[in-house]
Amino acid sequence: MDFQAGFFYAFAAVLLFAAFKVITARNAVHAVLYLMLAFAQAAAIFLLLKAEFLAITLVLVYLGAVMVLFLFVVMMMDIDIEAMRKGFWRHFPITALLGLVVSAQLIVVLWFGFPEMMVDPQVLTRGMHAPGHENTLELGLLLYSAYLYPVQIAGVILLVGMIAAIALVLRERKDSKAIDAGVQVRVKAADRLQVLNIAPTPKPGAAPPPAKAEEGQP
Repeated sequence: MDFQAGFFYAFAAVLLFAAFKVITARNAVHAVLYLMLAFAQAAAIFLLLKAEFLAITLVLVYLGAVMVLFLFVVMMMDIDIEAMRKGFWRHFPITALLGLVVSAQLIVVLWFGFPEMMVDPQVLTRGMHAPGHENTLELGLLLYSAYLYPVQIAGVILLVGMIAAIALVLRERKDSKAIDAGVQVRVKAADRLQVLNIAPTPKPGAAPPPAKAEEGQP
């Protein structure tokens, strides 16, 4: 087994583990984090297959934007995990049937749609560029030359969406001791300390204090 095959099996093992934890995690936030790990491993496998565009798209679009927004949405929603798990085994047969149907459809599409790939796997490498060709360089030149404005607009939209999700998730905590800096700046020196003249409280049975002479009287 060569160096590249070892990395492939390592990434594939982590991908399968993360995918399994996505559907078995008890916490919805943990499930989203495992899904992000699965996307990262899939992007690494795409890099091994010399599909840099798919890897970059998976990281930037799904891992960097969509899944982050999903994470904030899940954190914002108060999901009752126990209530969701009550009907798990009741709906499991239907879910398993749907999984088998989807798997059968994928097999049929791959077998009848790409028969030459099943017979000769080397067909995937035909028509490829020379070994020294850099796909990443060409993608960078296209993204920051011909598609500069669409990329920048998409980045701004994703940034605004992320800030909106953070603002929705951020709730005011009653036990927080945070102080508003604007209030501190507007405080005046005269408002910081106020001196009050309070007469002492006489003790029970003690003589009352002598009356204070007014000004101008002996």
